[in-house]
Amino acid sequence: MGQTILYDLPSKEPCKSWSLNPWKTRLALNFKGIDYRTEWVEYPDLEPVFKSLGIPPTDPGAIQFFRQYTSPTVQFEDGTKIMDSWPIAHEIEKRYPSPSLYVDDPVVVTIRDAIPKIFGPLRGISVPMVPPRLLNERSAEYFYRTRKEDYGKSLQEVLQEQDVEKCWKEIGQPAKEVGDLLRKHGGPYFLGKTVSYADFIFVALLHFLKRIDEGFFQRYLSVDPAFKTVYDACSEWLKKDD
Repeated sequence: MGQTILYDLPSKEPCKSWSLNPWKTRLALNFKGIDYRTEWVEYPDLEPVFKSLGIPPTDPGAIQFFRQYTSPTVQFEDGTKIMDSWPIAHEIEKRYPSPSLYVDDPVVVTIRDAIPKIFGPLRGISVPMVPPRLLNERSAEYFYRTRKEDYGKSLQEVLQEQDVEKCWKEIGQPAKEVGDLLRKHGGPYFLGKTVSYADFIFVALLHFLKRIDEGFFQRYLSVDPAFKTVYDACSEWLKKDD
């Protein structure tokens, strides 16, 4: 039996995990205490590397489909390979049931589906910061090119069009709803004193924002006091980031 491998996107030196979706998986692996190593794959290499490993493309009908080949991808000890954080979480839970991630608790889907509402309005402000601050040259070029295809304009143009305060205002109500869910059972987690995958979905977003820009992260935490509480409560599982 081999070692579990997490295929993640590298950052500039010092190379540390930064991306939202890989952090969901990394938090789950760290929480479960699974022995794994990271294989860094630059953006333009995702498709050729995963094809060479025999990994089929993501079904366009998959939940929150983005691209055919994405990070995270995990290769488990027996050689089984799974791409996309959502099916990976369920496979991790199946293989390592204790401690549980409570992936089937309704709050997990609630938080998964809340992410576009509590981050979407801020994408035009935050995403343009990713290439210059985090990415190596080859990945930065890929990121600029593919996002221009996605938006129909350059990231600089996207950023210039944003009404920053309006963007922050738009996340207000859905963010309050997330904060209320964190308080529902007394916190610090969505299930009270019990950790679940819902926490890791949300904390992955928070840590992604921190990796982009500390000031941006601090402003996001200030939206609701419960956000810093759950982030701090998950700090132990953010330590292994490479």
